[in-house]
Amino acid sequence: MLHCMVIGSGIAGLATALSLAKAGHTAVVYEAYGAASDGVGGFLTVAVNGFDALDTLSLKQGASGLGFSTPTMSMHLGSTGRHLADFDYGGSLPDGTTARTLTRSELYGLLRTEAARRGVCIEHGKRLASVEEAAESVTAVFADGTYARGDLLVGADGLRSAVRTVIDPTAPEPRSIPLLNTGGIVPAGMLPEGTVFPETGRMKMVFGKRCFYCYMRDPQGRTWWFANPLQRSSEDPSQLSPAELKDWLAGLASGDRTPMAAIIAATSDIIRPYRTYDFPSIPRWYRGRMVLVGDAAHAASPSSGQGASMAIEDAVTLGRALLGATARTDTATLEQAFGRYESERRARAEAVVEWGRRNAAPKIRGQFKRVFEDFMLRAVFRSLSRKAADNFDWVYGHHIEWEPASSADFRS
Repeated sequence: MLHCMVIGSGIAGLATALSLAKAGHTAVVYEAYGAASDGVGGFLTVAVNGFDALDTLSLKQGASGLGFSTPTMSMHLGSTGRHLADFDYGGSLPDGTTARTLTRSELYGLLRTEAARRGVCIEHGKRLASVEEAAESVTAVFADGTYARGDLLVGADGLRSAVRTVIDPTAPEPRSIPLLNTGGIVPAGMLPEGTVFPETGRMKMVFGKRCFYCYMRDPQGRTWWFANPLQRSSEDPSQLSPAELKDWLAGLASGDRTPMAAIIAATSDIIRPYRTYDFPSIPRWYRGRMVLVGDAAHAASPSSGQGASMAIEDAVTLGRALLGATARTDTATLEQAFGRYESERRARAEAVVEWGRRNAAPKIRGQFKRVFEDFMLRAVFRSLSRKAADNFDWVYGHHIEWEPASSADFRS
């Protein structure tokens, strides 16, 4: 079958390698960094559409044991404590599976372990330097002077994708959103007695006076939180010392009627703030024997809650498009398969990116607009909560059939 090279060993790269293996192909993953990224990164939520895609890869059961269920979210105003609306985080699958919040490291560990078990090789210290194309193969040249040759090359190398630049040197740059991302996890028993929390698994999202943030409790009593401070050109909080960062963040939440300032004060390891970007659209997802998946093709802001789920959907769709392909498949036929993959994914992916950007917009609040926006937010969320199922089913209800019609694959 095909020998596939996957550039990048993040969620998108590992899921893609597993999907290609399910389709009967061999896959080797090449990672720029010199070691596995166990324990690296913050946390994320896999929505029900992500679990549906994981089920296709026979990974749903393993992923369902990670993290904790977060099926609902509630919106509040920090200045008054007023409740705005409640939402389901996509409802549940027929077997009761809901969205789950887990550390990135947990999901990465599951995918990496399964990749090894299913015969997928991961090579570290392989930073892509260039790509050489031939009629019947493609060669990846790495910065250490080595190279690898295969039938196709998948760019799963994220927002700053090197493969995207090779496919289209004129591709646009990622689009900046003026929000920072930070957060942490507080062990059980570290907060003052009497601290009031929503029930376990409910995400309490707060439009604070100076910052948007969210906090929740897991079944072990730990408090998970994230915050989205405004990115101002006059300051760079990523350069603050841990103590200074804690004081700065606690100050942003101190005027609100929530326990957020205390939560921040009790956090021993706060994620260093990083900037928010998205990728609304790029002209080309593939060229010749090269194709993009995940953030390399369409990065949504964290406000979408869909980054990991969309990457897994991409992986399943690409593997599906390559069912029946062989090492004798010519470049033109591979491009037809990539075209099917893109046609199934592009409109949905770009819609999710824009949805995430709209979700981020209310978090970008100037002080002079706060009172008016608080009033408007109440009206907006009352309206949204009444028709939430209709509004969001297109996001969470997506399902990918693994076996395509015979006319859509290489076996026709």
